[in-house]
This record gives sequence, C-alpha cells and structure tokens, in this order.
Amino acid sequence: MALIKSVRGFTPQVGKNCFLADTAVLIGDTVIGDECSIWFGAVLRGDVNSIRIGNRVNIQDGSVLHTLYEKSTIEIGDDVSIGHNVTIHGATIHNGALVGMGAVVLDHAVVGEGAIVAAGAVVLSNTVIKPGELWGGTPAKFIKMVDPEQSKEINQKIARNYLMYSTWYEEE
Repeated sequence: MALIKSVRGFTPQVGKNCFLADTAVLIGDTVIGDECSIWFGAVLRGDVNSIRIGNRVNIQDGSVLHTLYEKSTIEIGDDVSIGHNVTIHGATIHNGALVGMGAVVLDHAVVGEGAIVAAGAVVLSNTVIKPGELWGGTPAKFIKMVDPEQSKEINQKIARNYLMYSTWYEEE
C-alpha cells in the first residue's frame, strides 16, 4: 500500500478509481482527481506547498513532484502523462500535455495544453511553453509545433493506456 502521510495539518486526498502503487508516496497538501495512477517510486511531496492534480493523470515510476515554500505550487490539468523519472518543481502543466522520461520542469514554468516536453529536457524556471509546442534539450528550447490532432491522439492514448495498466494491479 502506498505511503500517505499527513504533514502540517494537511492529509493527501485521492479521487475515485485511482491506482496508487505500493511504493508511491503522497505527502501533505496533495489533491489528486479521479482515475489517476501514481506509479512505483513516485513521490508527491506537498509538504511545503500545494500539489493539485486533475483527472486521468499518470505519474510514472520514479517521478518527484515538489514545490518552493510559500513561492511555488504544482498544478496539473486533466489527461496529463508524466513520464518515468521526471522532476516537476513548482510548475503548471495544462490539460493533455506530455512530459517525457527524465525531464525536469522547474518553478513557475508553464507547459501549455497538448504540449510535449521531450525526454531528458530541462525546462528552466519561468519558461512558458505554449499549447501544442514541442520543446526539448538542455536547457529546453522550442523545436516545432505539433499537429493538434496528432498531439491529442498520442497524449490521450498514453493516458488511456496507463489507466488500463493500472487495472492489471487490482486486488482479486
């Protein structure tokens, strides 16, 4: 069973039909919507500020979400995929976005609706990635626009797949 820990009077809240892997960690002021999956080794550390996650979000293995005390929060929209070993520190990720494996998204950065952050990218503080853009590199830079239908199809497919994968772990 996942570790769910209260801190400073805040207890994580989890929506309906969510999968929390045995080694997932949810701490403090963390609120997760419905049909989300938080995978093995993921840490959502809402101890110093809030983390708000929409519906049908998957946060994959080894990812860490944290904030700056009294300065930054995390807001993640609906149908978002956060790849393996991603670090999100005080950023906003809008609906339908994808953050690729090993990426880092720093404080006050904004990832627009349907945008893609490439694997291994480092999105610096205060960067604004507009809807439908693909960014990659270190530091991350604009690469190209992604066809909105293609982006939606890819990102929603991944989100749906992770919802399906989570059912494989249901207790019988």
